[in-house]
Formats: sequence, C-alpha cells, structure tokens
Amino acid sequence: MVRLLYIQQEPEIGEKKRILVIDDDPNILDIVKSYLEKNNFAVRTATDGNGALVEVQRFNPNLIILDLNLPGLNGEEVCQRIRKRSNVPILMLTAKTDEVDRIIGLEIGADDYVTKPFSPRELVARVRAILRRVNLQFEEEGPSELVFRDLKIDLVRHQAAKGGQIVELTPSEFRLLIFMARHPGRVYRRSQLLEEVVGSSFEAYDRVIDAHVKNLRKKIEDDPENPCYVLTVWGLGYKFNENALSENSQL
Repeated sequence: MVRLLYIQQEPEIGEKKRILVIDDDPNILDIVKSYLEKNNFAVRTATDGNGALVEVQRFNPNLIILDLNLPGLNGEEVCQRIRKRSNVPILMLTAKTDEVDRIIGLEIGADDYVTKPFSPRELVARVRAILRRVNLQFEEEGPSELVFRDLKIDLVRHQAAKGGQIVELTPSEFRLLIFMARHPGRVYRRSQLLEEVVGSSFEAYDRVIDAHVKNLRKKIEDDPENPCYVLTVWGLGYKFNENALSENSQL
C-alpha cells in the first residue's frame, strides 16, 4: 500500500488551494464546487467512497470536504482509510443531528464538521479558517523544537515523535499540541482551544475539543486514561503538564 503523508507546503504566489468534495448528491456538489471556485479554489469532486480514495491520490488535495452518508463505502470508512495514508485536513458534511454521530466523526480523524442543511458561504468560511490555521504554522516565531521527556515536537518539519517514532497527527491535533506545549502549565478554556484549532466558533461546541484531545492522548500518551502530557483541569479546561519538561527543552 502506498502511504501518502500530507505535508502542508508554503503557498506560492497565485497558487490555488486544492479542495476535494465528496458527496453523492449532485446538487450539493454543484453548489459547493461553484462557491469554492468563485473563491479561487481548485476543486475536484467524487460521488462515492472508492472514487474518493482514487482522487485523494491523483489530486493531492489541501483539504477534503467529506459527506458521511455515502453509498457503498461510507464516509466513516473513507475517513479512516484516508487517515491511514494522509493527515490532510478533513471537513465532514453530515445530515446526522445526533451529537454522538458528530463526535464519532471527529474521533476517527475529521478536523471539523458542518451539518446539513448548511450555508455555502459558511462552508467556504470554514474551509478558509482551517487552511488559515494550517498555514499559520509557517509564520509563528519561537524555538524550532520542543522536548518533553520522550516526546519531541519539531516545528520546522511539523511533526511529533514519541520515543523516536513519528506520531501521525492531523493538522488539528498538531495545532492543539503545539498551542498548549508552547506554554506548559497554562490552563486553556475549551473556547480558547476551539478558536485556536478551528479558527472560529460557528456551530462548533466544546465536545469538538474533547474529541481532539481524546485522539491526541491516544497518540502521545502511554496511558490515555492517565495522561502525563495533556491534563484536564476540571471545571476549567486543559493544560500541558509543566512537570513534563525535559532538561533539553528549548522553552
């Protein structure tokens, strides 16, 4: 199996960001494609899961808009397969109103979600917000590397390693990690983390951050149920453990 590791490149002048839209409803595809192209994005579409996986390899999108209710290979399975190959940002489209269904989508690797029916303008704004947060990683000043015990965060290569092994993080997970790790011991409310990771509030709510923290802990903690890095501060939010600093840390 070919492994596709998504690496966000610094945008070149005049370069259009590539968006892959996956939905089995031709009307939605037409509307979303039209709005995105009017906003200077390059767009391709797919109507089923298998076709979507092919387009991910061919098109190498900067962001994927994925409907969960696909025929055959459903959106959850598509998301999981993409996550095995790539950490490209994924924005879910879902008609499901149950909070549990939305959280499941986030827990399998999506970065954010929009529920149907939705405003095309809001969708474009959400796409821009996610891409803006990814691109800001190139512009932030500070140390090039953060070291905590067996966890090393490389801010130049935009990757994390635990015990010398690369940890595959989504853009939202990486953003969340470096945001807290830059200021160990500082407590962040969920709303602050939501603004930093998603880029705006829209319809998002606290459980979005809880889902990203849960995923992050699975990847960087020896025991996610008893974390030593990302700690819960009950009634307030989360913080990065100041006692996890390594003697070699550049903070």
